[in-house]
Amino acid sequence: MEQIQILFENDEIIVLNKPSGLAVQGGENISHSLDKDFSDQLGYKIYLVHRLDKDTAGLMIVAKNSKAAGKWTNLISSKIVQKEYIAVCVGSLKQKKGIINENLLQHGESKNAVTHYVVENEKNVELSTGPVVLSRIRLILETGRMHQIRIHLSKQNCPIAADEHHGNFKINKLLKKEMKLKKMLLASVKLSVPIDGKNKIFEIPLPQHFESFI
Repeated sequence: MEQIQILFENDEIIVLNKPSGLAVQGGENISHSLDKDFSDQLGYKIYLVHRLDKDTAGLMIVAKNSKAAGKWTNLISSKIVQKEYIAVCVGSLKQKKGIINENLLQHGESKNAVTHYVVENEKNVELSTGPVVLSRIRLILETGRMHQIRIHLSKQNCPIAADEHHGNFKINKLLKKEMKLKKMLLASVKLSVPIDGKNKIFEIPLPQHFESFI
C-alpha cells in the first residue's frame, strides 16, 4: 500500500490526505481501510472522528488517542471545523451560487441537510452521443449527512461524474470509455481547524484523476 500523506500532526490529531478508493473503516470483505492501513503505517492505533466515502479523496482528521477522539468528534459535529469540497458534475446548475436545503432520509428518519455551493467553471466535452457540460463546483457543508453532497447534487440534476450510486449512469459509462475516467470526481480540498486558539487552514491541490475534467 502507498504511504498516506500527513499534512499536520500534534499531540491530539493528524490531518491527512486520503486517496480515492480507500475505505475509511474496515469490515467484512474490506481488504484495505484507512483505520487499519494508517495505524500500520504509524505503528499505533488511530481513532476515526469523521468519515469520507470510500471513493472521495482528500483531507481528513484522525485522533491519536481515545480522549482526543471524543473531543474532536464533538468539535466536528458542532460545525467548528469547516470542510470544503470540489466536485466535477455532469450538467449545470441554474444558479451559479446558492444553498441546497433539502432533507435527506437517514436510517428511516428525515434529517435536515444544507450544502452551500459556488460554480467555479463549466466546460463542454464531446462524447459520441453529443456534447456534455461538466461543472466544477466548490461546496461547503453546513451539515454532514451520509452522501449529502452526492445526493444533493443528484437531486439538482447535476450528479457527480463517476458516482456509481447517485450519478448519470449512461454518461458515466461514456466518460469511462471515451475519456478514461476511472474515479469519482469528488475531493475534500480544504479544512479550517481550531488549533491553539487559532483557525488553521489546510488546503491541497485536486488529485491527479481530476486533471482531464477541469
